[in-house]
Amino acid sequence: MATLLEISHSPTYAGSSHVAPVELSATHARACVVAALCVMVGVYWDISWHMSIGRDSFWTPAHLLIQAGGLIAGLSSGYVALRTTFGARDDSVAAVSFWGFRAPLGAWISIWGCLAMLASAPFDNWWHDAYGLDVKIISPPHTILAIGIFAIVTGALLLTLSAQNRATGKQRERLAWLLAGVAGMFIMNYALFLTEYSERRMMHSGWFYGLTSAVFPFGLAAMSRAIKLKWAATAAAAFYTILMLALMWIIGFFPATPKLGPIYQHVTHMVTLSFPLLIIAPAICFDLVMQRLDGRVSDAVLAPTLSVVFLVAFMAAQWPFAAFLMTPAARGRFFNPENYVYWMGPAYQALQNHFDVAPPGSWSFGTHLLIALVLGTLMSYLGLSRGSWMRRVRR
Repeated sequence: MATLLEISHSPTYAGSSHVAPVELSATHARACVVAALCVMVGVYWDISWHMSIGRDSFWTPAHLLIQAGGLIAGLSSGYVALRTTFGARDDSVAAVSFWGFRAPLGAWISIWGCLAMLASAPFDNWWHDAYGLDVKIISPPHTILAIGIFAIVTGALLLTLSAQNRATGKQRERLAWLLAGVAGMFIMNYALFLTEYSERRMMHSGWFYGLTSAVFPFGLAAMSRAIKLKWAATAAAAFYTILMLALMWIIGFFPATPKLGPIYQHVTHMVTLSFPLLIIAPAICFDLVMQRLDGRVSDAVLAPTLSVVFLVAFMAAQWPFAAFLMTPAARGRFFNPENYVYWMGPAYQALQNHFDVAPPGSWSFGTHLLIALVLGTLMSYLGLSRGSWMRRVRR
């Protein structure tokens, strides 16, 4: 692991005869990956906290874990920036300049993410004092927090990516697997942000597949091209699925009691999020297509192919699975279909047992699918373009 983020052949930094740049970079990369994991686990835990207990205080364990992840990434990146800037100058160091300071690109993004996360905390407290409890996940302070979280995960991804692109042999393979893990957190970030728009009852509607086609093909296309694994998109989707399932099963064992009214559901343990979306199905298909067509056809041909593959594979997996979740056979902790938040009233609870019906005058299901294909093509093309850029990242 000593060459995890090798950015220089210079043996030491000024002021230290023991810490080489390569050792400092390796520690920084691991710290940022751990920070991203802390943040994502904390976000899931915090959503579960709100679903089970309600708005408590800023000093909840979930909030502290989120902010700890941001601080780990931000402080370690700031330290690297200072050491890279004021240490022995070496133009071979893989760094970019900003306001006279020098650091790897991923470090700068991590610093900005940390600042956004820290700014969101007092903003969120003020928001609650001024407007009361959140009724939606996507409030203005939560949006700023989400931007910061996105930046932390992106910083960890870029630091690992640059190392992968410089490594060879077994070291490159190990870094590629680490990168796939970070990519899984990237997909998780997308999924969490879409929580309110991916309820079980929505999964037989055309707009649900249009929404997912506007988000996930970008990440899958970028990762399948950038990660140096044969099954890159599959590995990233598998990490996302495993992490989401582990959190769903583990957090649900912790006792919890609602502290705010109204209370309509008898909650005795933490309410967790629904079973993760079956993104792994289109991810497998993405890898199969990329193995056969990437480099053989243009991105203008590959992008619509990936869009069709995503929509068909995702619908083939998610549609029947959503129908299964509506049945008594799915009940229980394993599939977690009855994860009702404590404030869910009887009328809204009844809606969860039926798929949404399109209102009169709305677009037809076929029209929504055509829109999904167009959005999927655009996002796949952008993902492929970003994946090509990611292949060249070395700092």
